[in-house]
This record gives sequence, C-alpha cells and structure tokens, in this order.
Amino acid sequence: MERCRHAVLGVERPLRLDCGVDLGPYRVAYQTYGTLNADKSNAVLICHALTGDQFPSEQHPVTGKEGWWEKLVGPGRILDPARYFIICSNVLGGCMGSTGPQAANPATGEAWNLRFPVVTIADMVRAQAALIDHLGIPDLFCVIGGSMGGMQVLEWAASHASRVFSAVPIACAARHSAQNIAFHEVGRQAIMADPEWKGGDYRLHQTVPARGLAVARMTAHITYLSEQALQRKFGRALQDRNALGFGFDADFQVESYLRHQGSTFVDRFDANSYLYITRAMDYFDLAAAHGGVLANAFKGTPTRFCLFSFTSDWLFPTRESREIVHALNAAAANVSFVEVESDKGHDAFLLDEPEMFRTLSGFLKGAASARGLKGVA
Repeated sequence: MERCRHAVLGVERPLRLDCGVDLGPYRVAYQTYGTLNADKSNAVLICHALTGDQFPSEQHPVTGKEGWWEKLVGPGRILDPARYFIICSNVLGGCMGSTGPQAANPATGEAWNLRFPVVTIADMVRAQAALIDHLGIPDLFCVIGGSMGGMQVLEWAASHASRVFSAVPIACAARHSAQNIAFHEVGRQAIMADPEWKGGDYRLHQTVPARGLAVARMTAHITYLSEQALQRKFGRALQDRNALGFGFDADFQVESYLRHQGSTFVDRFDANSYLYITRAMDYFDLAAAHGGVLANAFKGTPTRFCLFSFTSDWLFPTRESREIVHALNAAAANVSFVEVESDKGHDAFLLDEPEMFRTLSGFLKGAASARGLKGVA
C-alpha cells in the first residue's frame, strides 16, 4: 500500500475556524487510491466517521487490520480505484497525522493538548476543501460518508455545492440529537475523570488515560449496535466458564467483547482527539447557519443526492434521514432515499449490506452517465 501523504496547508492563508481562531500552518494527512483522469472528473472524497481515519481500504499501517470500508472500496468493488480517484483524509482534530491536539503548536513548539482550538464539522470540511485545492481538483464527482462522515457530506453539499456533483450521506443527521450529545458527554467525562488524563497534558507526564478512553469507547460502541445484533451474537453466553463467577470479572461474552473493544481502541486513538471530535459532532446543526430552515441549506443545489438509513439504527434513526430528504425535496433537489432493512444497528453502513450496495452502485452509474464519466457504467 502507498504510504499516507501529508499536505502542509495554511502557510500563506491560515484556516479561519468557527471559534474565531486562525489556524496555520496545519497538516492534512490523506491517502489516495487510483488515478485522476485527464479532465479531473473522477475524484471521489470519502469522509470518515468518529473513530475512522484515512485508510478505508487495504491493510491499516497501525493496526495491521483490513481497511474500515474494505467491503466498499477496492479492486472490483463499488468504489474501484480502476474507475475513480479516491481520496480520504484524516479530519482536522484527528490523531492520524492531521493537525489536532497532539500536534505541536507552531507558536510554542509544544503539543497543543487542550489548548488546541475547538473545531467543527464545517472546519473539517474547510480543511478538506483546501486539500482538494492543493491537489488541483476543481470539483468532486462524489462525496460519500457515514455517521460523522455523513455530516461532512451534508456540509460539503451545503457549503460547496458547485464542487459536489453527487453526495451520499449515510446513517447520519442534519444535527446531533440530545441523546447523542448525552452519550458523548458520558465518554468525555470518563476520559477526564481518569487520573492519568492530567488535565489533557498526559504526554508531558508520560501517561495515558487508558481506562477512561476505554470506557468511552465501550459506551459508544454499544450505541453502534442494535439489541438484536447483541442478542444474536452474544445472548447471555458465558465467557470461558461453565458457571457464574459471583464476582466482577467478565462473566458474560458481551462483557469480554466490550472490554476488548476498549483496550484495542486505546492502542490506536488519542484521548484528547476523542474529546475534540465528539464535540465537533455535538455542535453540528446544519439548519442553524441557514436561518433555522434546513431546506435553505440546499437552496438551488445542483448536487445529486442518495441517502441511506437502517431500520435498526437507533443512534441515527430513519426519521432523521427523512428530515433531510424532506428538506431536499423542499429545495427541489435531485434526491433518492433508501431505508435498508437490517438488524445490525448503526454499524450496518460498514458491513455487508447487499441492498445498500445495489442501490449505491445504481446511483453512481446514473451519476456517472449524467456527468459523462466513462468507464464506470
């Protein structure tokens, strides 16, 4: 696999963040697959979710595991590098090479830690747009992503409509709900309550708030699954024992599974980045910047949309996708919508979902035909 690239941006023109801070220079770490065609019309931007990164396909350089969207991205798959020039960048505030709280503050030479400015989904998209400029791509054939990635897709379509030919927001919402903010706050408090967090300066003390970050991950991971999926996979099966232990070790397989999710997450993710990225999701409210009317965000849009939701997703339920669809209809946008029958919960967008794949394939072929993009249909 090609090594991840880093673009150093904002040297001459800093990025103005929503919080009022001018950030620059800043780095955007990104990965590409495939080749940009002669007229630069086949570029696809993948936007990753909260715990994702710029490696949706092939072996991950840190974990050694397959890419997080391996079922969708790769040779012979729907997003085939033989057809598209695929770009995926680590979000601003992330911990896989893009500027975030773990990066050095150019003014001091020391890690930003909690002195890093709070970023928003719109800030993440502005950094991605600067990267697309840096790559010399005037507009994107498609912007696609699920969960927080879907929020970025919506922001792209609202703020850079002329640069987005087609948009695929999956399992997302136009604003974060009170319930989701509440779950994020539990995770943040778990991290900040860990004595090894040290007010965000744990690197200076050569510590890691591993327990707090693991609990945050465990809590969030429950929201990514459905009750049916948990019951089908684990039920009340015991973990490596034939009887209850009458203690507080992991008696049940589901407990062991969550502990494993927490411990492995600590190995690849930064605690402060978790604080910043969850906060960015909490602040997301697309209608707020358009007079409180979501349809205004898409007024006059030339972008073609295809939205997906999943029947068992209680983190971003179908009704929130329907609100986006209704807003797009009110703006007379070209929009398709599919609610996929699945018992896999929110994580279904990362898994093998034939109905989603069939619909997405048909949508992209239609969009390619409308754009005159050869070699896709």
